[in-house]
Amino acid sequence: MAKITIENLKYRYPHTEKLALDGIFGEIEPGEFIGIIGPNGSGKSTLCQALTGLVPSFYRGAYGGKVLIDGLEVRNVEIDDLSKKVGIVFQNPFNQVTGAKLTVYEEIAFGLENFGVPREEMKRRIDESMELFDITRYKDRGPFDLSGGQMQRMAIACMIAMEPEVIILDEPTSQLDPQGSEEVFQAVGTLSKRGITVIMVEHKIEKIAAYSDRIMLLDDGKLVAFDTPQKIFSRDDLDQHGGAAPVFTKICRQLNLKIPGTQYYPVTLEEAKGLLDQRQEVK
Repeated sequence: MAKITIENLKYRYPHTEKLALDGIFGEIEPGEFIGIIGPNGSGKSTLCQALTGLVPSFYRGAYGGKVLIDGLEVRNVEIDDLSKKVGIVFQNPFNQVTGAKLTVYEEIAFGLENFGVPREEMKRRIDESMELFDITRYKDRGPFDLSGGQMQRMAIACMIAMEPEVIILDEPTSQLDPQGSEEVFQAVGTLSKRGITVIMVEHKIEKIAAYSDRIMLLDDGKLVAFDTPQKIFSRDDLDQHGGAAPVFTKICRQLNLKIPGTQYYPVTLEEAKGLLDQRQEVK
């Protein structure tokens, strides 16, 4: 059974005429790492909000179709109940810091306290989430004393400590340097391997290509394609939909180096290097 099923999802924000989402569909399996790409205004963030029930329950507006998680229709589930199953991290960590706690440790504990998690279990979850995102050293600092990147890692740790079955990240590395971005992708990738379903909106194409099992390409509120990174980034019309291929894919396209037995180009450095090495051996 699919973890998430999206059926002809349509949505229009209040006081607007244009659909922000127009007929989105697809199934996502448990433990999949799904990337979402597309130009600004393509509906990426709106789709994330629909998967968490914020659309339409919080933003209101006109809504059609269905989003089901474990067979439950999202818009019919109370947000409090849904938040135990689905967690979301926004682009700006300031949107998620409560401001009610004095330290990073207490901030991560906040949601667990609200759900009545036993103290020993709470401590385990907090310690594991801080270690996963390398913020243990900041546990006694004030949340607003952190840098933007540190604060984003704390926001993700807060969500991970809740142990949701699905995590949704809307451009979580936008404020991180390359090393910080890689740390987040590795940590989230580890969660996916543990069976947690990951959905991530991201503009860092090389990263999303390397870590995603499949990618949704959105444009103008519509689903253009939902397929493997190799198939998505090998599309001849990718740029027409506001997409861009990884640099390794561009190089292999210029050299006409395709994955053996397919019509698709590599998307990672390792794949490209393997094909280049094979070409050198043939010569």
